[in-house]
Amino acid sequence: MKTLIKRAALATMIGLSTPTLASVAYVSNEKDNTLSVIDTETQKVIETIDVGQRPRGILLSKDYTKLYICASDDDTVQVLDLATRKIVDTLPSGEDPEQFALHPNNKHLYIANEDDAIVTVVDVDSKEVLAQIDVGIEPEGMAVSPNGKWAVNTSETTSMLHWINTETFEIEKNIVVGQRPRHVEFSKDSKTAWASAEIGGTVHIIDVENLEQIHEMSFKVPGVNQDRVQPVGIELTSDGKYAFVALGPSNHVAVVDAKTYEVLDYLLVGARVWQLDLDKDETHLYTTNGVSGDVSVINLEDMKVIKSIKVGRYPWGVVIDPTS
Repeated sequence: MKTLIKRAALATMIGLSTPTLASVAYVSNEKDNTLSVIDTETQKVIETIDVGQRPRGILLSKDYTKLYICASDDDTVQVLDLATRKIVDTLPSGEDPEQFALHPNNKHLYIANEDDAIVTVVDVDSKEVLAQIDVGIEPEGMAVSPNGKWAVNTSETTSMLHWINTETFEIEKNIVVGQRPRHVEFSKDSKTAWASAEIGGTVHIIDVENLEQIHEMSFKVPGVNQDRVQPVGIELTSDGKYAFVALGPSNHVAVVDAKTYEVLDYLLVGARVWQLDLDKDETHLYTTNGVSGDVSVINLEDMKVIKSIKVGRYPWGVVIDPTS
Protein backbone atom coordinates (compact mmCIF):
# COMPACT_ATOMS: atom_id res chain seq x y z
CA MET A 1 0.00 0.00 0.00
CA LYS A 2 2.83 2.40 0.87
CA THR A 3 4.41 1.85 -2.55
CA LEU A 4 1.08 2.47 -4.29
CA ILE A 5 0.64 5.73 -2.40
CA LYS A 6 4.14 6.79 -3.34
CA ARG A 7 3.47 6.03 -7.00
CA ALA A 8 0.24 7.99 -6.99
CA ALA A 9 2.02 10.92 -5.37
CA LEU A 10 4.79 10.75 -7.95
CA ALA A 11 2.30 10.83 -10.79
CA THR A 12 0.64 13.92 -9.30
CA MET A 13 3.97 15.66 -8.66
CA ILE A 14 5.36 14.98 -12.13
CA GLY A 15 2.07 16.12 -13.69
CA LEU A 16 2.31 13.93 -16.76
CA SER A 17 -0.78 14.53 -18.85
CA THR A 18 0.54 15.23 -22.32
CA PRO A 19 0.22 12.48 -24.94
CA THR A 20 3.27 10.35 -25.65
CA LEU A 21 5.29 11.46 -28.67
CA ALA A 22 6.76 8.69 -30.82
CA SER A 23 10.51 8.46 -31.24
CA VAL A 24 13.25 5.92 -31.89
CA ALA A 25 15.50 4.30 -29.29
CA TYR A 26 18.93 2.89 -30.16
CA VAL A 27 20.33 0.07 -28.01
CA SER A 28 23.92 -1.24 -28.17
CA ASN A 29 24.17 -5.04 -27.85
CA GLU A 30 27.58 -5.78 -26.37
CA LYS A 31 27.79 -9.50 -27.26
CA ASP A 32 26.05 -9.38 -30.66
CA ASN A 33 27.97 -6.45 -32.22
CA THR A 34 24.68 -4.85 -33.19
CA LEU A 35 22.32 -1.99 -32.48
CA SER A 36 18.63 -2.63 -31.94
CA VAL A 37 16.32 0.12 -33.17
CA ILE A 38 13.06 0.40 -31.21
CA ASP A 39 9.97 2.31 -32.31
CA THR A 40 8.79 3.85 -29.05
CA GLU A 41 5.19 4.08 -30.27
CA THR A 42 4.78 0.39 -31.07
CA GLN A 43 7.42 -0.67 -28.51
CA LYS A 44 8.90 -3.07 -31.04
CA VAL A 45 12.33 -3.60 -32.60
CA ILE A 46 12.09 -2.34 -36.17
CA GLU A 47 15.68 -2.82 -37.29
CA THR A 48 18.97 -4.45 -36.26
CA ILE A 49 22.19 -2.77 -37.43
CA ASP A 50 25.57 -4.51 -37.59
CA VAL A 51 28.33 -2.43 -35.97
CA GLY A 52 31.87 -2.95 -34.65
CA GLN A 53 33.02 -5.35 -31.97
CA ARG A 54 31.67 -5.00 -28.45
CA PRO A 55 29.59 -1.82 -28.77
CA ARG A 56 29.01 -0.19 -25.40
CA GLY A 57 28.70 3.59 -25.01
CA ILE A 58 26.47 5.33 -27.56
CA LEU A 59 25.44 8.98 -27.86
CA LEU A 60 23.76 11.37 -30.26
CA SER A 61 25.34 14.42 -31.86
CA LYS A 62 23.88 17.71 -30.65
CA ASP A 63 22.15 18.26 -33.98
CA TYR A 64 20.70 14.72 -33.95
CA THR A 65 22.17 13.78 -37.31
CA LYS A 66 24.72 11.21 -36.08
CA LEU A 67 25.05 8.45 -33.53
CA TYR A 68 28.51 7.80 -32.07
CA ILE A 69 29.33 4.23 -31.01
CA CYS A 70 32.18 2.99 -28.82
CA ALA A 71 33.32 -0.17 -30.65
CA SER A 72 35.48 -1.20 -27.71
CA ASP A 73 37.24 -4.26 -29.13
CA ASP A 74 37.95 -2.45 -32.42
CA ASP A 75 39.57 0.46 -30.54
CA THR A 76 37.53 2.98 -32.46
CA VAL A 77 34.47 5.20 -32.37
CA GLN A 78 32.07 4.57 -35.23
CA VAL A 79 29.79 7.22 -36.72
CA LEU A 80 26.29 6.20 -37.76
CA ASP A 81 24.36 8.50 -40.08
CA LEU A 82 20.83 8.65 -38.65
CA ALA A 83 19.19 9.45 -41.98
CA THR A 84 20.46 6.26 -43.62
CA ARG A 85 21.30 4.24 -40.48
CA LYS A 86 24.63 3.35 -42.05
CA ILE A 87 28.14 3.51 -40.58
CA VAL A 88 29.75 6.37 -42.50
CA ASP A 89 32.99 7.05 -40.61
CA THR A 90 35.30 6.13 -37.77
CA LEU A 91 37.17 8.32 -35.29
CA PRO A 92 40.44 7.70 -33.44
CA SER A 93 39.62 6.76 -29.88
CA GLY A 94 42.59 5.28 -28.08
CA GLU A 95 42.42 1.71 -26.76
CA ASP A 96 39.22 0.13 -25.45
CA PRO A 97 36.79 3.07 -25.54
CA GLU A 98 33.88 2.39 -23.20
CA GLN A 99 32.06 5.64 -22.44
CA PHE A 100 32.35 9.08 -23.94
CA ALA A 101 30.73 12.51 -23.85
CA LEU A 102 30.29 15.24 -26.43
CA HIS A 103 30.95 18.88 -25.60
CA PRO A 104 28.02 21.28 -26.25
CA ASN A 105 30.05 22.72 -29.15
CA ASN A 106 29.19 19.46 -30.99
CA LYS A 107 32.88 19.03 -31.88
CA HIS A 108 34.98 17.83 -28.97
CA LEU A 109 34.44 14.20 -28.00
CA TYR A 110 35.88 13.06 -24.64
CA ILE A 111 36.58 9.31 -24.64
CA ALA A 112 37.50 7.11 -21.66
CA ASN A 113 40.19 4.57 -22.61
CA GLU A 114 39.85 1.85 -19.99
CA ASP A 115 43.03 -0.10 -20.79
CA ASP A 116 45.34 2.93 -21.11
CA ALA A 117 44.30 5.05 -18.09
CA ILE A 118 43.79 8.09 -20.32
CA VAL A 119 41.02 10.29 -21.67
CA THR A 120 41.31 11.02 -25.39
CA VAL A 121 39.82 14.23 -26.78
CA VAL A 122 38.95 14.13 -30.49
CA ASP A 123 37.67 16.79 -32.86
CA VAL A 124 34.83 14.96 -34.63
CA ASP A 125 35.08 17.16 -37.75
CA SER A 126 38.82 17.06 -38.39
CA LYS A 127 39.44 13.70 -36.63
CA GLU A 128 42.37 15.35 -34.90
CA VAL A 129 43.35 14.07 -31.45
CA LEU A 130 43.42 17.28 -29.42
CA ALA A 131 44.67 15.82 -26.15
CA GLN A 132 45.36 12.64 -24.24
CA ILE A 133 44.93 13.20 -20.51
CA ASP A 134 46.39 10.87 -17.90
CA VAL A 135 43.75 9.82 -15.38
CA GLY A 136 43.33 7.02 -12.82
CA ILE A 137 43.29 3.28 -13.40
CA GLU A 138 40.43 1.84 -15.50
CA PRO A 139 38.69 5.02 -16.58
CA GLU A 140 35.10 4.42 -17.63
CA GLY A 141 32.44 7.04 -16.93
CA MET A 142 32.57 10.28 -18.93
CA ALA A 143 30.40 13.38 -18.83
CA VAL A 144 30.58 17.00 -19.98
CA SER A 145 28.61 19.69 -18.15
CA PRO A 146 25.78 21.28 -20.16
CA ASN A 147 27.52 24.67 -19.86
CA GLY A 148 30.65 23.14 -21.41
CA LYS A 149 33.02 24.10 -18.58
CA TRP A 150 33.87 20.66 -17.18
CA ALA A 151 34.55 17.16 -18.42
CA VAL A 152 34.47 14.51 -15.70
CA ASN A 153 35.97 11.04 -15.88
CA THR A 154 35.55 8.20 -13.39
CA SER A 155 38.43 5.81 -12.73
CA GLU A 156 37.15 2.50 -11.41
CA THR A 157 40.22 1.16 -9.62
CA THR A 158 41.36 4.56 -8.33
CA SER A 159 37.81 5.39 -7.12
CA MET A 160 38.07 9.00 -8.26
CA LEU A 161 36.27 11.62 -10.28
CA HIS A 162 38.75 13.59 -12.42
CA TRP A 163 37.60 17.14 -13.21
CA ILE A 164 39.04 18.31 -16.54
CA ASN A 165 39.01 21.96 -17.61
CA THR A 166 37.65 21.88 -21.17
CA GLU A 167 39.65 24.95 -22.21
CA THR A 168 43.05 23.71 -21.05
CA PHE A 169 42.45 19.92 -21.12
CA GLU A 170 44.07 19.76 -17.69
CA ILE A 171 42.79 18.10 -14.52
CA GLU A 172 41.94 20.72 -11.92
CA LYS A 173 40.66 18.46 -9.15
CA ASN A 174 40.33 14.80 -8.17
CA ILE A 175 37.49 13.77 -5.86
CA VAL A 176 37.55 10.41 -4.07
CA VAL A 177 34.20 8.60 -4.13
CA GLY A 178 32.97 5.07 -3.43
CA GLN A 179 34.52 1.93 -4.84
CA ARG A 180 34.38 1.43 -8.63
CA PRO A 181 32.68 4.59 -9.94
CA ARG A 182 30.97 3.86 -13.25
CA HIS A 183 28.87 6.80 -14.45
CA VAL A 184 28.46 10.57 -14.07
CA GLU A 185 25.35 12.60 -14.89
CA PHE A 186 25.09 16.40 -14.70
CA SER A 187 21.92 18.24 -13.82
CA LYS A 188 20.61 20.28 -16.74
CA ASP A 189 21.63 23.54 -15.02
CA SER A 190 25.23 22.26 -14.53
CA LYS A 191 25.01 22.91 -10.78
CA THR A 192 25.33 19.32 -9.59
CA ALA A 193 26.89 16.10 -10.82
CA TRP A 194 25.72 12.64 -9.77
CA ALA A 195 28.27 9.81 -9.77
CA SER A 196 27.52 6.14 -9.19
CA ALA A 197 29.92 3.82 -7.33
CA GLU A 198 29.08 0.27 -8.35
CA ILE A 199 30.88 -1.80 -5.69
CA GLY A 200 30.52 0.91 -3.05
CA GLY A 201 26.75 0.73 -3.59
CA THR A 202 26.52 4.50 -3.43
CA VAL A 203 25.71 7.59 -5.47
CA HIS A 204 27.68 10.77 -4.79
CA ILE A 205 26.24 14.23 -5.47
CA ILE A 206 28.83 16.91 -6.17
CA ASP A 207 28.33 20.68 -5.94
CA VAL A 208 29.94 21.84 -9.18
CA GLU A 209 30.64 25.44 -8.14
CA ASN A 210 32.78 24.36 -5.18
CA LEU A 211 33.76 20.90 -6.47
CA GLU A 212 32.76 19.33 -3.16
CA GLN A 213 30.55 16.39 -2.31
CA ILE A 214 27.29 17.51 -0.74
CA HIS A 215 25.57 14.16 -0.29
CA GLU A 216 26.16 10.42 -0.44
CA MET A 217 23.26 8.06 -1.10
CA SER A 218 22.93 4.34 -0.44
CA PHE A 219 20.15 1.95 -1.40
CA LYS A 220 18.33 -0.93 0.29
CA VAL A 221 16.13 -2.91 -2.07
CA PRO A 222 13.60 -5.03 -0.13
CA GLY A 223 14.33 -8.74 -0.45
CA VAL A 224 17.65 -8.25 -2.27
CA ASN A 225 21.08 -9.03 -0.82
CA GLN A 226 23.02 -5.80 -0.31
CA ASP A 227 26.01 -6.98 -2.36
CA ARG A 228 23.76 -7.13 -5.43
CA VAL A 229 22.78 -3.46 -5.14
CA GLN A 230 25.30 -1.95 -7.56
CA PRO A 231 24.49 1.53 -8.95
CA VAL A 232 25.55 2.18 -12.54
CA GLY A 233 23.51 4.36 -14.93
CA ILE A 234 21.78 7.56 -13.77
CA GLU A 235 19.15 9.66 -15.52
CA LEU A 236 17.85 13.05 -14.30
CA THR A 237 14.61 14.69 -15.38
CA SER A 238 14.96 18.07 -17.06
CA ASP A 239 12.91 19.83 -14.38
CA GLY A 240 15.42 18.77 -11.71
CA LYS A 241 12.85 16.89 -9.64
CA TYR A 242 13.77 13.24 -10.11
CA ALA A 243 16.72 10.94 -10.53
CA PHE A 244 16.54 7.34 -11.72
CA VAL A 245 19.41 5.02 -10.77
CA ALA A 246 20.04 1.63 -12.39
CA LEU A 247 21.03 -0.78 -9.63
CA GLY A 248 22.74 -3.49 -11.68
CA PRO A 249 22.27 -7.13 -10.57
CA SER A 250 19.63 -6.15 -8.01
CA ASN A 251 17.39 -5.88 -11.11
CA HIS A 252 15.78 -2.68 -9.83
CA VAL A 253 15.71 1.01 -10.69
CA ALA A 254 15.64 3.46 -7.79
CA VAL A 255 13.31 6.46 -8.08
CA VAL A 256 14.87 9.37 -6.17
CA ASP A 257 13.65 12.83 -5.22
CA ALA A 258 16.51 14.86 -6.69
CA LYS A 259 16.07 17.70 -4.22
CA THR A 260 15.79 15.79 -0.92
CA TYR A 261 17.68 12.65 -2.09
CA GLU A 262 14.93 10.45 -0.65
CA VAL A 263 14.42 7.12 -2.39
CA LEU A 264 10.74 7.12 -3.32
CA ASP A 265 10.46 3.66 -4.85
CA TYR A 266 12.29 0.66 -6.30
CA LEU A 267 11.00 -0.66 -9.63
CA LEU A 268 11.66 -4.26 -10.67
CA VAL A 269 13.02 -4.50 -14.24
CA GLY A 270 15.10 -7.08 -16.15
CA ALA A 271 18.27 -8.85 -15.04
CA ARG A 272 21.40 -6.68 -14.54
CA VAL A 273 19.97 -3.27 -15.37
CA TRP A 274 22.80 -1.12 -16.68
CA GLN A 275 21.91 2.13 -18.45
CA LEU A 276 18.73 4.11 -19.02
CA ASP A 277 17.25 7.02 -20.96
CA LEU A 278 14.08 9.10 -20.92
CA ASP A 279 11.94 9.52 -23.99
CA LYS A 280 11.55 13.00 -25.43
CA ASP A 281 8.44 13.99 -23.47
CA GLU A 282 9.79 12.30 -20.32
CA THR A 283 6.76 10.07 -19.83
CA HIS A 284 8.68 6.81 -20.22
CA LEU A 285 12.05 5.50 -19.07
CA TYR A 286 13.92 2.81 -21.02
CA THR A 287 16.44 0.53 -19.28
CA THR A 288 18.97 -1.93 -20.73
CA ASN A 289 19.06 -5.27 -18.93
CA GLY A 290 22.20 -7.18 -19.90
CA VAL A 291 21.62 -10.67 -18.54
CA SER A 292 17.98 -10.95 -19.59
CA GLY A 293 18.76 -9.41 -22.99
CA ASP A 294 15.87 -6.99 -23.00
CA VAL A 295 14.79 -3.40 -22.52
CA SER A 296 12.24 -2.51 -19.84
CA VAL A 297 9.83 0.36 -20.45
CA ILE A 298 8.63 2.23 -17.37
CA ASN A 299 5.53 4.41 -17.54
CA LEU A 300 6.37 7.35 -15.29
CA GLU A 301 2.75 8.39 -14.87
CA ASP A 302 2.10 5.48 -12.53
CA MET A 303 5.69 4.22 -12.04
CA LYS A 304 5.03 0.79 -13.50
CA VAL A 305 6.98 -1.37 -15.93
CA ILE A 306 4.65 -1.77 -18.88
CA LYS A 307 6.77 -3.61 -21.44
CA SER A 308 9.79 -5.85 -21.88
CA ILE A 309 11.31 -5.63 -25.36
CA LYS A 310 13.67 -8.42 -26.42
CA VAL A 311 16.82 -7.10 -28.09
CA GLY A 312 20.31 -8.56 -28.69
CA ARG A 313 22.69 -10.23 -26.26
CA TYR A 314 23.86 -8.09 -23.36
CA PRO A 315 22.27 -4.73 -24.17
CA TRP A 316 24.53 -2.04 -22.74
CA GLY A 317 23.60 1.52 -23.73
CA VAL A 318 20.38 3.21 -24.81
CA VAL A 319 19.70 6.64 -26.31
CA ILE A 320 16.49 8.05 -27.72
CA ASP A 321 16.43 10.30 -30.77
CA PRO A 322 13.91 13.05 -29.94
CA THR A 323 13.61 14.20 -33.55
CA SER A 324 12.53 10.90 -35.10
